[in-house]
Amino acid sequence: MVHGTEPYELYVDGEWVDGGGEPFESTNPATGETIATFAHASSADVERAVGAARAAADEWRRRSYVDRAEVLWDVYAELRDRKDELGDVVSRECGKEISEGLADIEEAAHMVEWAAGNARHPHGDVVPSEIASKDAYMRRRPRGVVGCITPWNFPVAIPFWHMAVTLVEGNTVVWKPAEQTPYCGRIVAEMFDDAGVPAGVFNVVQGYGEVGAAIVDDDRVDTVLFTGSAEVGHSIDEQLGGRPGRTCALEMGGKNAVVVTEAADLDIAVPSAVLSAFKTTGQRCVSAERLIVHEALYDDFRDRFVDAAERLAVGDPLDESTFMGPLIDADGVAKFREYNALAREEGATVLVDRAELAPDEIPDGHDAGHWVGPFVYEMDYDPEHRVLREEVFGPHVALIPYGGGVERAVEIHDAVDYGLAGAIISEDYRQLNYYRDEADVGLAYANLPCIGAEVQLPFGGVGKSGKGAPSAREVIEAVTERTAWTLNNARDIEMAQGLSAELRFEE
Repeated sequence: MVHGTEPYELYVDGEWVDGGGEPFESTNPATGETIATFAHASSADVERAVGAARAAADEWRRRSYVDRAEVLWDVYAELRDRKDELGDVVSRECGKEISEGLADIEEAAHMVEWAAGNARHPHGDVVPSEIASKDAYMRRRPRGVVGCITPWNFPVAIPFWHMAVTLVEGNTVVWKPAEQTPYCGRIVAEMFDDAGVPAGVFNVVQGYGEVGAAIVDDDRVDTVLFTGSAEVGHSIDEQLGGRPGRTCALEMGGKNAVVVTEAADLDIAVPSAVLSAFKTTGQRCVSAERLIVHEALYDDFRDRFVDAAERLAVGDPLDESTFMGPLIDADGVAKFREYNALAREEGATVLVDRAELAPDEIPDGHDAGHWVGPFVYEMDYDPEHRVLREEVFGPHVALIPYGGGVERAVEIHDAVDYGLAGAIISEDYRQLNYYRDEADVGLAYANLPCIGAEVQLPFGGVGKSGKGAPSAREVIEAVTERTAWTLNNARDIEMAQGLSAELRFEE
């Protein structure tokens, strides 16, 4: 488990150091109990971490891909060996039921495996030149220092989405874990320390939003990778958009939907919708808060979905019989209730209201947890309804009937500012292909829930949902620069496009 004494320190330039800010606590969202206390980074601590990363960057990039990957392979072994222990920690700190806690560690291991394995794969592209005596190809060069700002809901997996590829590609890292899950951040830092990561290559600064802001503010940070809220992500994009030499990749929220057409198999549609809406208590950026269902089978779907929502097991995240754990904190509960009230104000018919759980539904000894259950309602589509356009981030879901063809369903689907994830359930391949081609989403699924991305696929959205994809292959674009290299093998110079290479002088 975690080594050292509280408050647990920051990890800067290969050393465990005290933070200059006021220490803060990690709290178990299921019980309200304090897990541990952590040092809070000051602006000076962030400045030191970025300086260490900058100083270490040249030596790190000069190592081979394979040499850099060796550090990650050691971390991979620890993720595998300690999966049960670490999955338990994830569930305790962010409230996900235990199978999701374990899946978080598995996903992190997959990402490290992908990134470290990629070190031995071909890099760059040979590009034919129109001049026979020329060789042309593309090489990648690391950008330098990468700031990683990650969320609480995948407190081990998403950091490795950002950092594994970034490090193997030859960049150094300054990482700010989510303030809700600093214990997970500490464990990851200990893994890198145990693996012998060189001083300055990997740095961890814990704390609240001002720590992330200090990373973004520092012009020595070449790329910022961010996964989190649209509000914060857009502010990062606005700030860095005009800074020469700086860039960012941002994965943000969504108002995701599952489309159920008249050609759907309800034995697939209902569980897909339940998983999309209520896994992780609706606290995934890809969770579905809208179910767009054709009127031909709407009544049957509604009855089956409502029955499931009324019976879903809400309980202790560490109990294997639990489907839904608590929300992350009191602010999450307040927002959930605010939007439930807004649904009623905008004319929704409430079908399931488990927002206030009965005392016998709350596990013994967990009264101080942030407990809620599913909230389900139906309403006709109206583009003016805020509740159908704004992200809630909880087990809050609207059933929206539609008539006509799949075109109408996709029209409703796309009538939001977001475009992260979505799914279509249909046995008609033409409908599936229409959705594939026309829906405004970065992650699309057919006859599946709209959650469950695999690490080798890009993970990012369109519109308000993001800019770039800070994971897997696509993150390479954000953390490296491409150089187009052309070499002349001839004794003479011959130019492309028929451009003359003759030097002409005045008489």
